[in-house]
Amino acid sequence: MPVSPARSAAFDILLQVEREDSYASELLHASRYGYLSEEDHGLATELVMGALRWRSRLDQRIAACSTQPLERLDVEVLTALRLAAYQVAFLERVPARAAVHESVELVKRARKRSAGPFVNAVLRKFVEINPRFSATSNSEVLAESYAHPRWLVERWVENLGRTAAEKVCRFDQSIPEIAIRLRGASVEADLSAEGIRLSPGTLLRSARRVDSGQITKTRACTEGRVVVQDEASQLVALLLGRGIRILDCCAAPGGKTRVLADRNPEATITAVELYPHRARLLQKLIHATNVKVILADIRKLPVQEPFDRVLADVPCSGTGTLARHPEIKWRLKPEDLSDLQSRQIAILESALQHLAPGGRLVYSTCSLEPEENSQVVETVLADSSLRRIDCREELQRLRAENELVSDHLDSLVSGPYLRTIPGVHPCDGFFAAILQKS
Repeated sequence: MPVSPARSAAFDILLQVEREDSYASELLHASRYGYLSEEDHGLATELVMGALRWRSRLDQRIAACSTQPLERLDVEVLTALRLAAYQVAFLERVPARAAVHESVELVKRARKRSAGPFVNAVLRKFVEINPRFSATSNSEVLAESYAHPRWLVERWVENLGRTAAEKVCRFDQSIPEIAIRLRGASVEADLSAEGIRLSPGTLLRSARRVDSGQITKTRACTEGRVVVQDEASQLVALLLGRGIRILDCCAAPGGKTRVLADRNPEATITAVELYPHRARLLQKLIHATNVKVILADIRKLPVQEPFDRVLADVPCSGTGTLARHPEIKWRLKPEDLSDLQSRQIAILESALQHLAPGGRLVYSTCSLEPEENSQVVETVLADSSLRRIDCREELQRLRAENELVSDHLDSLVSGPYLRTIPGVHPCDGFFAAILQKS
């Protein structure tokens, strides 16, 4: 019996994530998997994201059924075990025998035929135990219950409080809603005609939530008239306001760049990207005539004329996006945060050199960690004549302009900063600070 297309694709994607530090969400939408039917693509997505979200708990139960330490297993064997274990533990509609059989076949397909009997034995024992997982609110076992690294949960409890930390963990283990941004008055009607059901955005007037339908398959999405983008990400770009000369420092993949272009049609926007492949993607996605894409390091930007608006959405740990990128939590190490902070400070200081007097800069991350957020801003402020603008002022402006529909401004700020928390807010976790040059 051949392996189903969905399980085959899920196995290959999980292997690539493990071997190449790739992102599962990008691989799932790669053209090489375009052959999958809508049903198979849905199952493949469930399998990949589920195995990644719950990896530590799956490994714990697999280890209890294995005669070999997991660290000694080939990556193909361990991936096949995780794939079947997730189906047995979480997907009641999937027959256990099918999950076991196809994982054994996947190991054989990966040229690890000799490991087939071992995989079969481990999974049969796993099925006998039948460990249907359920989470608990006990803070002592929060990390284990929600399959997160203990060090990460401990710092969230310390920085956010136990209640918020649990909400983050629970949100990370859920399938996030799809948020979109409409780029025209007629788009919503066009989407409805293609069978897409929408509900209003939670934070923004121009945002919608997709209740049903394949939004990425629609003509409006293909034509760029609708953009899949988290509402907090949209909000960060809106905080920058309006300008004449705008610099987007780390622009790819381009979601915020398009927000800036739409809100500032008369402005000249310079979008900078360090990596060639990401710059090519940015150029392909951005159709606005007022956006110029530059392949460069922001720390060595070949532009002399200053900008009145600068967006520095810097590379970060991404701990605010684990619902969409669960692989991050298994790659990230505590020591990575100090390395990231050094890069972020360098980028922010370089970006500020291109800010005109009286101009404003928005510094942002999709991280929940203070090392990447407030600590970066405070470090730079200590050695400059910059003025920090309270984000509440800009949120009030956006609400007065009917852009922001949320009335809960207090929950969106932490001191002078914007801060969204997954689970507390129905979106990814973002941080933003607004700085003005004297």
